[in-house]
Amino acid sequence: MLHSLSVSNIVLIERLTLTFDTGLTVLTGETGAGKSILLDALGLALGSRADFRLIREGADSAQVVASFHVDPSHPVWIRLAEAEIPVDDTLILRRRLKADGKSSASINDVPVSATLLREAGDRLVEIQGQFEGRGLLDVATHVTLLDRAAAHDDILEKLATGWNSWLQAQRNLAQAKRDLEKARAEEEWLRDAVEQLDLLAPQHGEEDELSAERERLANVGRIGESLATADEAAFGDAGAQSMLGRARAALEKAAPLSGGLLDEAQAALERADAELAEASAAISGAGHALESDPARLQAVDDRLHELRQQARKHDCNSDDLSDVHARLAANLAGIEDSAGALASLADNERQWRDYYHQVADVVAANRARAAARLDMAVGAELPPLKLDGATFTTQITDLPPEQFGPLGTQQVRFEASTNKGMKAGPIDRIASGGELARFLLALKVSLEDDATGRTLIFDEVDSGVGGAVAAAVGERLSRLGTATQTLVVTHSPQVAAKGDHHMRIAKTATDDGVISGTEPLDKDARTEEIARMLAGEQITAEARAAALALLQNRMG
Repeated sequence: MLHSLSVSNIVLIERLTLTFDTGLTVLTGETGAGKSILLDALGLALGSRADFRLIREGADSAQVVASFHVDPSHPVWIRLAEAEIPVDDTLILRRRLKADGKSSASINDVPVSATLLREAGDRLVEIQGQFEGRGLLDVATHVTLLDRAAAHDDILEKLATGWNSWLQAQRNLAQAKRDLEKARAEEEWLRDAVEQLDLLAPQHGEEDELSAERERLANVGRIGESLATADEAAFGDAGAQSMLGRARAALEKAAPLSGGLLDEAQAALERADAELAEASAAISGAGHALESDPARLQAVDDRLHELRQQARKHDCNSDDLSDVHARLAANLAGIEDSAGALASLADNERQWRDYYHQVADVVAANRARAAARLDMAVGAELPPLKLDGATFTTQITDLPPEQFGPLGTQQVRFEASTNKGMKAGPIDRIASGGELARFLLALKVSLEDDATGRTLIFDEVDSGVGGAVAAAVGERLSRLGTATQTLVVTHSPQVAAKGDHHMRIAKTATDDGVISGTEPLDKDARTEEIARMLAGEQITAEARAAALALLQNRMG
């Protein structure tokens, strides 16, 4: 609820702080005292368009601060969480205008845009008839109001789930179709690439092995020459093996005479002879393996060329070709299996679409019944409010498919006609001034079980009426006040007497000019104010008596 309003340098208001309570609060005062200025100031704090003409003459800036006591479960916190404004039990909306044409806004001292300020303000306060396109005059709110009258939140939750799931299913299907179209556009290339890799069958590490083999095959002659030289040096007539034999023979002759002194030398020569024998076998084997094979060399060259060509084609290393092969083969298989996958996605999309429409049909039926009840309830409220020939109609129309959404397939608009035979139309175009305010009062009273947690403010609701009609207006405002905090700017003593709290707005002349101020009234001051409203400037005893009677009958 609105707890306080502080205004600085707004037109006639130099500095003013008001504190509000629950129930119905009435604001009265003579014409021109500043009642509309007070609402204009509040509108600024609620995010209305910045009007720099409101800055008090001679002031550099103007500021309005509206403070609210807000329950942590209030829906406004959901929107403010997106701006990283933490939940608190107090919400302070601040708006500042500067004479140089700049303005700023903040919520709980966090700078915000005027748009966010307005969104928060719309969730906290309804000023009926004061600002175009806000409150009940905003057609976008009508479907929500009708849904609250229908009391089918559980069905609406299913509807939103159905819509979001259908939307996601549509996206999944569309993406799969795009992927398939792209894949099919590349299918010929993909099929050819897989066939080539099938034939090549690349193996990890194959290029290194082939490169080593090619190096060997390309140098058979040089390797053979080296083997022949080694063989001659080791095993020729004057080679190492021959010299080793002569050494062993010499030691064998001297060994018996050495008393064992040559045993170690003989053993070493025996080992050397054995190693030479192994070397001889290895050289011989290498020589046989080095037989020249021009066909094999060509085959290795061809294989290396193909591996490297495929690696360049797929922009990878030859060692990665086996992985590329597997991936491309899987993509090709995916294209071949896509018909089944698409059919499954299409079936899922169709199921969510059918579910959404089934729930939307239930919602539509509920809305039709709620609209009939609402039209009857509002119609019953119109005659006591001096709208005898007026009608109220809830128009429900089907939306085109492209405008379907989480709230269903329908658009809701409240329409009215002020006289018999007049074609119904949007409330704000058919009615004006006091008529509009009373229409909105009748509608709001009919929706009084709608616990939105918003403060209601009515302006000019009693314009052009008096007597029993004004009393009827006051009674309905009092009923609203029992359910939600309600403020009304009024010229009617019958309405003023119904308030739980009473504030008077008055102008005062000072050395600096005329200023507007507001003060809460106690019982005696309230009697005097209502007597003034009844009698004018000259308050009579009869007027005071009538004022007392109105106040005593306030709860009647």
